Amino acid sequence: MLGICRGRRKFLAASLTVLFVPAVTWIYLFAGSFEDGKPVSLSPLESQPHSPRYTASSQRERESLEVRMREVEEENRVLRKQLSLAQSRSPVHHRGNHSKTYSMEEGTGDSESLRAGIVAGNSSECGQQPAVEKCETIHVAIVCAGYNASRDVVTLVKSVLFHRRNPLHFHLIADAIAKQILATLFQTWMVPAVRIDFYDADELKSEVSWIPNKHYSGIYGLMKLVLTKTLPSNLERVIVLDTDITFATDIAELWAVFHKFKGQQVLGLVENQSDWYLGNLWKNHRPWPALGRGYNTGVILLLLDKLRKMKWEQMWRLTAERELMSMLSTSLADQDIFNAVIKQNPFLVYQLPCFWNVQLSDHTRSEQCYRDVSDLKVIHWNSPKKLRVKNKHVEFFRNLYLTFLEYDGNLLRRELFGCPSEADVNSENLQKQLSELDEDDLCYEFRRERFTVHRTHLYFLHYEYEPASDNTDVTLVAQLSMDRLQMLEAICKHWEGPISLALYLSDAEAQQFLRYAQGSEVLMSRHNVGYHIVYKEGQFYPVNLLRNVAMKHISTPYMFLSDIDFLPMYGLYEYLRKSVIQLDLANTKKALIVPAFETLRYRLSFPKSKAELLSMLDMGTLFTFRYHVWTKGHAPTNFAKWRTATTPYRVEWEADFEPYVVVRKDCPEYDRRFVGFGWNKVAHIMELDAQEYEFTVLPNAYMIHMPHAPSFDITKFRSNKQYRICLKTLKEEFQQDMSRHYGFAALKYLTAENNS
Repeated sequence: MLGICRGRRKFLAASLTVLFVPAVTWIYLFAGSFEDGKPVSLSPLESQPHSPRYTASSQRERESLEVRMREVEEENRVLRKQLSLAQSRSPVHHRGNHSKTYSMEEGTGDSESLRAGIVAGNSSECGQQPAVEKCETIHVAIVCAGYNASRDVVTLVKSVLFHRRNPLHFHLIADAIAKQILATLFQTWMVPAVRIDFYDADELKSEVSWIPNKHYSGIYGLMKLVLTKTLPSNLERVIVLDTDITFATDIAELWAVFHKFKGQQVLGLVENQSDWYLGNLWKNHRPWPALGRGYNTGVILLLLDKLRKMKWEQMWRLTAERELMSMLSTSLADQDIFNAVIKQNPFLVYQLPCFWNVQLSDHTRSEQCYRDVSDLKVIHWNSPKKLRVKNKHVEFFRNLYLTFLEYDGNLLRRELFGCPSEADVNSENLQKQLSELDEDDLCYEFRRERFTVHRTHLYFLHYEYEPASDNTDVTLVAQLSMDRLQMLEAICKHWEGPISLALYLSDAEAQQFLRYAQGSEVLMSRHNVGYHIVYKEGQFYPVNLLRNVAMKHISTPYMFLSDIDFLPMYGLYEYLRKSVIQLDLANTKKALIVPAFETLRYRLSFPKSKAELLSMLDMGTLFTFRYHVWTKGHAPTNFAKWRTATTPYRVEWEADFEPYVVVRKDCPEYDRRFVGFGWNKVAHIMELDAQEYEFTVLPNAYMIHMPHAPSFDITKFRSNKQYRICLKTLKEEFQQDMSRHYGFAALKYLTAENNS
């Protein structure tokens, strides 16, 4: 209960309100599960996810949840300000005795109150200062390995960023895969006042590999034990989180709990909310030793400096060695060893209030926590079933999780006012480039897009591929948005080789894609397809940025630069590998052209040979690509010669030529100034020609464009005069840049454009 300063009714009212609002908010949110005064079951067995009622209700709840959270957050901010003002006006009365009451919300460690009411339910006194300074950096450690865990980390980080008001320093213990993914993600996310450091998890394997572990987290589930050695020696304290955590409050509140530690308390943990360590879940169940119910290690507060002085490393190793003699292996990874150490040394632990780790496993008793605590702080999906876990109120928690899962991460790029960010060279260069643009220029938005940094999540799904040892391997490269998703399965059936795809999606669409892919037997059977998510930002489709992202992340020496609307002929992958050897692509600057055709029929009996394709051409079932609207784009391929050709033949560059080609992976990137529709491939082929690439048409290769509705960008091009004017301006500027870069040889591009 809050200590009341005498004679200040205003202070009393504000104090009571700060305690009352979270409780009312919880009742309001919980009341959302009632309709017409009758309780609505939240059981997943009774509320089917595919029913119209479920879909509409869940959608409305997810959409309103974020709004409600922000409203409550703002109300609490105002009330805290009022409370602070009331405190500053109130004289401090020193009394010999201060009465205090202790509730389950305070934990069982230090009974000293937290400052300024940072944690609801704990006591405070007049005149106290906040336990966390305004710009104090909060340190968070996370162990992350693999593709799936990297996705989970993003949702966790979003929930932390959404509520935070302090600078953050994430310490990520990651394997090579997670480091590549997350390093690119945070570099392109560019969130102010956030610092990221990586520690090589593979180098730590030898520290814990001697411990047999049956937990699904594998060897990485043991690495929290060695954080005292891994993290910097000058780092005194850190919050350690599992990847399946969702925050529902400002992490500074948890950081403030460190001030309640006293004596030899060095570990802050929440009691385990299942009967696992009581050993009564099934017959002959024999868990590791623990103090009572034991403690869950999904959320840990570590006092690193004291742990080092206590020789933590030696302590846990000796305990693990002793227990393994009888237990043989761990069942819950690091958690078993932490509990065994605490069993022998109970003075080490400060028991956190249960709301700091509400555990949603199958055997959880967490309802006893959130039934009694009005202000939940952290949700922990500590079951291999994750969102499919059985829990009476799982729908409420799932909607909270989905709020952050689908939340637009770009909105989290907000500054912390009053807390200067560390100087970042990339950010400074970006601001300088943007400041040099003329905002009154009618083509300003086109020019700005060239410098936009799009948040990028590489390898969104599991990827596993080793290129062929003969150095002939070819990766198909393409880009797409949500409206072309249906092409993926067909392409995978036509092309058995590796594929690199850049997908332009929103956060919500990325989750739709994930569900689509996981439900597709064709896509799930392919581990050689790299899916790279480039998150939406701005008003244009950044087609050439997407191509560059897909090109950059291939592992083969050659790539086939295609588009998602094309189906390659059956067997093209093997044919191209043979052509690479035949035409000595490794030692010559060649661009091998795959002739492009199209059909206007949505259902097509795909030709299985060149002879069959020629027959369909003659019958009018197929056409040369864009012959009726943009002949110049593919005319230099010389389709008349291709009909009878049996050997590769060379063709010359002509204005507006934009074939689909196979090149070495070191070829030039696409020019980012071209976005949406128009000149995006033409400019790239022009640059290949300027660099003296030889264009060679393959006589027995072909690809067919499948029909689809016009894209939004081509619609804008056709209907918007300013769009066409800006595209013409960008073309002229590109040609001028070519002349400056390649000199006299580039004059032919200006001449060809004037004559076309």
